[in-house]
Amino acid sequence: MKIRDVIRTVGDVHAATGAPILCMTYWNPVDRYGVERFAADLAAVGGAGCILPDLPVEESEVWRKAAEQHGLATVFVVAPSSRDERLAKITAAGSGFVYAASLMGVTGTRESVGQEARELVARTRATTALPVCVGLGVSNPAQAAEVAAFADGVIVGSAFVKRLLDAETPEAGLDGVRRLAGELAEGVRVAR
Repeated sequence: MKIRDVIRTVGDVHAATGAPILCMTYWNPVDRYGVERFAADLAAVGGAGCILPDLPVEESEVWRKAAEQHGLATVFVVAPSSRDERLAKITAAGSGFVYAASLMGVTGTRESVGQEARELVARTRATTALPVCVGLGVSNPAQAAEVAAFADGVIVGSAFVKRLLDAETPEAGLDGVRRLAGELAEGVRVAR
């Protein structure tokens, strides 16, 4: 997978759905591709922004400038271990929304969302007017409903990938993704 493949996919999905599409990637591929070029190419295909979880806010000026120039959101990730002063610094530099990691650790489906998430959302909201969305571990309708009760948005990634990987055919995988999306949406609606 190359950056140009990701940009093409963002364009295809945006053209098919009209939905705002954000990329989530590590900083190194963006830096290697060229920051200005990446921002311009992503915006040109209808990309809405980027989540760069390993880009420290202190080192993000070059990206934020290119993103702003091309109308892209810069979404930073906050963690339960983030101190309040750090939260304020991160949220002041971000745009679009704030990605609140529900727990410490790596991405993937979990049995539970993590109790720290509700407190992190409250602490983050105290520093910004941006929407605060929760991810890391959300994989079923009950978890989506739990998160939707206290956050502005629910982020799901690994559960969709798991449906694709566990399927016997690509078509079955896409059907599984569609079903999961519907189930998660219903969980969010129940909470609202």
